[in-house]
Amino acid sequence: MPTSASDWKPVQAPVAHTMNGRYIRLEKLDPKRHGEDLWEALQGSGSDQKLWDYLPYGPFHDLEPFYIWLDGYAISNDPLGFCVVDQDTGKAQGILSLMSIVPAHGRLEIGHVAFAASMQRTPKGTEAVYLAAKLAFSQGYRRVEWKCDNANLRSRRAALRFGFTEEGAFRQHMIVKGKNRDTAYFSMIDSEWPVIEHAFESWLALENQPPSGQLKTLEQFRIRN
Repeated sequence: MPTSASDWKPVQAPVAHTMNGRYIRLEKLDPKRHGEDLWEALQGSGSDQKLWDYLPYGPFHDLEPFYIWLDGYAISNDPLGFCVVDQDTGKAQGILSLMSIVPAHGRLEIGHVAFAASMQRTPKGTEAVYLAAKLAFSQGYRRVEWKCDNANLRSRRAALRFGFTEEGAFRQHMIVKGKNRDTAYFSMIDSEWPVIEHAFESWLALENQPPSGQLKTLEQFRIRN
């Protein structure tokens, strides 16, 4: 239930714990447990090299810098890193974070998203974002953000598909890898979450997935009659 500003009390910083979904689970990032799988998923022969185009790090061509980056990521509380683990195989297939965490105002961002090619065009990425947003709103956060380079069309399309509202772009916001970045801002807020949550759960349901499902889109599930 949304909290009015006059009744607002700061919330606690999120704590990473395992969140189980139907297709994947989110686990606290652990380089010893997840590192080998992530190297293969994100840098292996079948990986999607375009995922590094708009991230401030990578690609990594050697194991040592990859593990140095992963070790630093794993001990951070902001960003708070999660690993996406396939429920069937137990293999790590991607990462995402809760970041830009401001408990005093109840806002945070889902970011540092890097999903393996094997997750694309499957329910896994959608479920990972759903579980991350659910964690935030269940802990009392009022606003969940999604930010990306305004030129990153894949990320912008994903944000809108997931139910985020586009708010505009901060021009000349950053310099990333020697290039200007105009940052597109998206958000969802607690008053919107019940409809968005129901759409996620309905879309992820077995009856909506092949081979039995009719595959209604997330957008269609958010439309109220």
